[in-house]
Amino acid sequence: MDESGGADRETFVAARKNGDGDLMSFKTSSGRELNYEEALAEVKNGTIAGVNAFKGRDGDIYIRGDADGDPTNNLDQLPNY
Repeated sequence: MDESGGADRETFVAARKNGDGDLMSFKTSSGRELNYEEALAEVKNGTIAGVNAFKGRDGDIYIRGDADGDPTNNLDQLPNY
């Protein structure tokens, strides 16, 4: 992995949701499986490309895809694994 946070950063390629449709875990481009808390920590550290952490109205921190105007690459559109 590139320490500078360049093009070698991982991305999320698949997700697992609970019965309510909430994202619970992610699979990365290198094949690692991260639960939501692990994924959030890596997003905050800048290890995962294409996503960011934000504070919701409820005060909790969540993962979301970077805004690029393309709804087809939103986290909810990731294939299930």
